[in-house]
Amino acid sequence: MSFFISDAMAEGTAAAQGGGWEGIIPLVLLFVVFYFLLIRPQQKKVKEHKALVEAIKKGDEVVTYGGLAGKIRDLGENFCDVEIADNVIVKVERQNISRLLPKGTLKGE
Repeated sequence: MSFFISDAMAEGTAAAQGGGWEGIIPLVLLFVVFYFLLIRPQQKKVKEHKALVEAIKKGDEVVTYGGLAGKIRDLGENFCDVEIADNVIVKVERQNISRLLPKGTLKGE
C-alpha cells in the first residue's frame, strides 16, 4: 500500500514543477476562439446597423424589427414616421429599423 502512496506523491511533485503555463494556455485559446466566433462578428453587425440607421432618409422603404414595412415620411433625431398604408402613419424609433428595401418594393403589393 505504501508503494502506491509514494508514487502518487512523486507525481504530485513532478506536476508542481511543470509551471503555470499549461493551465493558462487553454484559457487564452478559449478567449481567442470566443473573440473570432462571437465578439468580432457581433461588433461588425452593430457597426453595419449603426451605419444603416444614420443613412436612412425621407422616402426610403424600410422594414422594422417588428415586421412593419413602409415608407419613411418624416425623420427626427430619435424617431421617424413610417407610412405603412394610405393615411396610416406610425412613429417608430430609428434604432428599430432593421433593413432598407429596394425602391418600389412596396408598390408591387
